[in-house]
Amino acid sequence: MDSGFSPFDPNGSAKDDESRGPRLRDISLRMMVPTIITVLAICAGMTGIRLAFEQRFELAVAMLLLAALLDAVDGRAARLLKTSTKFGAHMDSLADIVNFGVAPALVLYAYLLEQVKSFGWIAAMIYAIAAGLRLARFNVMEDRYEKASWQADYFVGIPAPGGAILVLLPVYLGFLGIAPEPVFAYLASVYTLLIAFLMVSRVPVYSGKSLGQRIRRDLVFPLLLIIVLYVALLMTFTWQTMAASTLLYLFSLPFGARAWRKRYGAERRVRSPEDEDV
Repeated sequence: MDSGFSPFDPNGSAKDDESRGPRLRDISLRMMVPTIITVLAICAGMTGIRLAFEQRFELAVAMLLLAALLDAVDGRAARLLKTSTKFGAHMDSLADIVNFGVAPALVLYAYLLEQVKSFGWIAAMIYAIAAGLRLARFNVMEDRYEKASWQADYFVGIPAPGGAILVLLPVYLGFLGIAPEPVFAYLASVYTLLIAFLMVSRVPVYSGKSLGQRIRRDLVFPLLLIIVLYVALLMTFTWQTMAASTLLYLFSLPFGARAWRKRYGAERRVRSPEDEDV
């Protein structure tokens, strides 16, 4: 039955106008840049999965590393361009589940964990679920109105991008010559479960967010040289450098937790109702 109201009727009520949804408006390209970077990161992660199915594992891992790089860029681009939005934040979180939860798990399973069948699949599945839980907890803590002072320098558990890079250590070692045999696959499955646990744990992990805010003048050039050296090693000895970086990161975790306890151990974190169960 015709209600007598036309979408083009100037006499239509405001309520009817609102029911049709928000009005379309122009969006500047500057506003779209961070989201475009996020979409490119999803493309890289999905391409990594495809390359793993095609047994092109080195390119698959390279795509996941590219996704991690783009993930580090999109948030900074949003802050630099002053285009941070709720939509962009949720889009970035959903992209992280694909790029740092599902994609690494499938690449690792296709390369090695399928050697041990169900045990390897369970390990990969638990890792992907742990990544989703880690991201959900991060979003809850970011939405709190009142944050603990230590949150400026520390994560709770290993962040999802770091977990994705760490969990691929067996793949790096495989590229360096370790045969993908069942014994290695069993050890890799246990290692995958360990990374999953570290992601959902409450271990304080140094974030380095404030590390580059202020740099002493006498340290600028040495720091640049160190960065150039690392990039050169990464480009020349890619998998050796990735394996060494992963082991160094894991080795540093106890020291980061010890530094947190020494500095913030006596501080009681203010909990919000949304954070009670996580």
